[in-house]
Amino acid sequence: MDSSQIVDIWMVFKDSIDKKHIEIVAEKFVDVLADYGVSDHTFQQCLDVDDNLDQAIEYYLDSDVDDEDDYDEWDD
Repeated sequence: MDSSQIVDIWMVFKDSIDKKHIEIVAEKFVDVLADYGVSDHTFQQCLDVDDNLDQAIEYYLDSDVDDEDDYDEWDD
């Protein structure tokens, strides 16, 4: 799946999501995409289209970096 497909899917469903839940849904959307193998590079290409999606992607990318740091500590 490429970045344009991800953005298109998000934009189709975004208007149907209750505004109170949009942040949670965006995070779950990004999590599912990551589980299906979407790369960090592809996520980065999705940025700057929608604020809610941007926040979810940035959160995922930041937590992904933190997880890698945790693994590095075990290697020492």
